[in-house]
Amino acid sequence: MGRVMHSTDRAAKAHDEMIPKVLLRAMAAMVVAALAIVTYARVMDLPVAATPDAAPILVERVVYLKTEDLSGSVTVRDAATGAELALTDEEGGFIAGVARVVARERTKHRAAPDGPVILTQSRSGRLAITDPSTGWSADLMGFGRDNAEAFARLLAGF
Repeated sequence: MGRVMHSTDRAAKAHDEMIPKVLLRAMAAMVVAALAIVTYARVMDLPVAATPDAAPILVERVVYLKTEDLSGSVTVRDAATGAELALTDEEGGFIAGVARVVARERTKHRAAPDGPVILTQSRSGRLAITDPSTGWSADLMGFGRDNAEAFARLLAGF
């Protein structure tokens, strides 16, 4: 007579079939290939080819990001005039999130917490923020159109 399959046998068989061995081998081969390519590029000191060309700066504005209270809101002030450019809502949004990252970087680097940051828009349309006190910077286009537009509005007065 045939063997009766128990539920544990069925579960083990189902588990074995969830990821075919050929797929596991292919994934392992891809990892090894990627590591080999990166190692070759580093050893041969090949130039970085996947970075965008640096375009000339079209607009630049130096601003201060100041957290107002425990609610998370942030005031953005122009460094040259002291004029208030924006006040984020209680949740703070993307601008407040960036302000928290800047504050954390300044804490890590033991830099003054109240220094300015530089907002730039290049001729290619890319937006970036740079903290000169730590060297930290971020391409704001990588966070989505809506988030980048929050900073683009700060530059719109120019």
